[in-house]
Amino acid sequence: MTTIGIIGAGHIGSQVARKAVEQGYDVVISNSRGPETLQDLVAELGPKARAATAAEAAAAGDFAVVTVPLKSYKDVPVEPLAGKIVIDTNNYYWERDGHIAALDNGEATTSGMLQEHLPQSKVAKGFNHIMSKDITTDGTPAGTDNRRALATASDFPEAAELVTRLYDEFGFDTVNVGPLSESWRVERDRPAYVARQNAAELKGNLAKAPRTI
Repeated sequence: MTTIGIIGAGHIGSQVARKAVEQGYDVVISNSRGPETLQDLVAELGPKARAATAAEAAAAGDFAVVTVPLKSYKDVPVEPLAGKIVIDTNNYYWERDGHIAALDNGEATTSGMLQEHLPQSKVAKGFNHIMSKDITTDGTPAGTDNRRALATASDFPEAAELVTRLYDEFGFDTVNVGPLSESWRVERDRPAYVARQNAAELKGNLAKAPRTI
C-alpha cells in the first residue's frame, strides 16, 4: 500500500491525512512540535496512520505533502525527499511570513522556492486554494455534473499526474496550470483562490489572474 509522508499537521495537513486514510493510504504525519503532540490526531485516524519527525515522515513516504508555513520551508528535510514527488500546499501570507521581495515583485512562486530547496525532488502545487474543511466534504465521484476542480502545476509531468490522480480519488477534477513558473495563477488573492469552481470556471479564473496584487 502506498504511504504518504505529510510534513505539517495543521488544517490542510490533517485534512489531507483524513481523506488519504479514508481512501486506503497509509499516512506518516509530522509537525514542528514533535510526534508526541499528534497522539490525538493519530488516534482519530486509526491504524493506518502514525506520527513521526519530519525526516521520518519524508523517508517513509512514497511521496510527500509539504504543508508548513512558507517562512519555514527551508526546514523541510532535503535528503529523505530526494527522487520523490512532493506536493506543496504553500501560500504566501506576508503578514505571517514577512515580506519576500521576489514574491512581492512577481519574480518567483512559492512552489518554485520549495523546488529550489529540494533540487532532487519533483515538486507539484496542490491543495493550496481550497478551504481545508472542504477537502473532506466537497469531493464527488468522477463525472458528477459541476464537479469541483482544483489546479496543479509542476515542472515534471509525472508529478502533475500524481496530483491529478490524488485529486480524482479525493473527488475533484484537475486543471493543470503548466510549469511551476505559472503556479502564481492559483496563489492567494487571485480569482481562483478558495473559490468553489468547476473545471471550466477554474480555467477562466486562471486566465484572468493578475501577476502581482
